[in-house]
Amino acid sequence: MENKVSFTYWIEADSKYIGFLNDYPDHWTQGEDLVDLKEHLLDLHSLFTTHKIVGIRKVEELIIA
Repeated sequence: MENKVSFTYWIEADSKYIGFLNDYPDHWTQGEDLVDLKEHLLDLHSLFTTHKIVGIRKVEELIIA
Protein backbone atom coordinates (compact mmCIF):
# COMPACT_ATOMS: atom_id res chain seq x y z
CA MET A 1 0.00 0.00 0.00
CA GLU A 2 1.25 3.46 -0.92
CA ASN A 3 1.32 6.18 1.76
CA LYS A 4 0.75 9.77 0.74
CA VAL A 5 1.67 12.98 2.50
CA SER A 6 0.52 16.38 1.29
CA PHE A 7 2.90 19.29 0.87
CA THR A 8 2.81 22.92 -0.22
CA TYR A 9 5.40 24.48 -2.52
CA TRP A 10 6.14 27.57 -4.59
CA ILE A 11 8.91 28.92 -6.80
CA GLU A 12 10.94 31.88 -5.58
CA ALA A 13 12.28 34.70 -7.76
CA ASP A 14 15.69 32.95 -7.86
CA SER A 15 13.96 29.84 -9.34
CA LYS A 16 14.41 27.79 -6.14
CA TYR A 17 11.54 25.52 -5.18
CA ILE A 18 10.48 26.11 -1.57
CA GLY A 19 8.10 23.81 0.27
CA PHE A 20 6.94 22.20 3.47
CA LEU A 21 5.03 19.13 4.58
CA ASN A 22 1.51 20.23 5.48
CA ASP A 23 1.74 18.28 8.75
CA TYR A 24 4.86 20.30 9.67
CA PRO A 25 4.24 23.81 8.29
CA ASP A 26 6.97 25.48 10.35
CA HIS A 27 9.78 23.55 8.66
CA TRP A 28 10.55 24.62 5.12
CA THR A 29 13.09 23.16 2.74
CA GLN A 30 14.22 23.96 -0.79
CA GLY A 31 15.32 22.28 -3.98
CA GLU A 32 16.72 23.13 -7.38
CA ASP A 33 13.57 21.70 -9.02
CA LEU A 34 10.42 19.85 -7.97
CA VAL A 35 12.13 16.45 -7.97
CA ASP A 36 14.94 17.77 -5.74
CA LEU A 37 12.42 19.45 -3.42
CA LYS A 38 10.48 16.19 -3.06
CA GLU A 39 13.69 14.38 -2.08
CA HIS A 40 14.31 16.94 0.66
CA LEU A 41 10.70 16.68 1.83
CA LEU A 42 11.03 12.88 2.04
CA ASP A 43 14.14 13.35 4.19
CA LEU A 44 12.22 15.69 6.53
CA HIS A 45 9.31 13.28 6.74
CA SER A 46 11.63 10.42 7.63
CA LEU A 47 13.38 12.50 10.29
CA PHE A 48 10.18 13.84 11.85
CA THR A 49 8.39 10.50 11.94
CA THR A 50 11.24 8.31 13.22
CA HIS A 51 12.73 10.60 15.87
CA LYS A 52 11.11 12.31 18.83
CA ILE A 53 12.21 15.91 18.30
CA VAL A 54 11.34 18.49 20.95
CA GLY A 55 9.56 21.57 19.62
CA ILE A 56 8.28 20.09 16.36
CA ARG A 57 4.77 21.41 15.76
CA LYS A 58 2.36 19.18 13.91
CA VAL A 59 -1.10 19.80 12.45
CA GLU A 60 -3.80 17.24 13.26
CA GLU A 61 -7.55 16.97 12.74
CA LEU A 62 -10.02 16.74 15.62
CA ILE A 63 -13.31 14.94 15.02
CA ILE A 64 -16.20 16.57 16.81
CA ALA A 65 -19.23 14.34 17.33
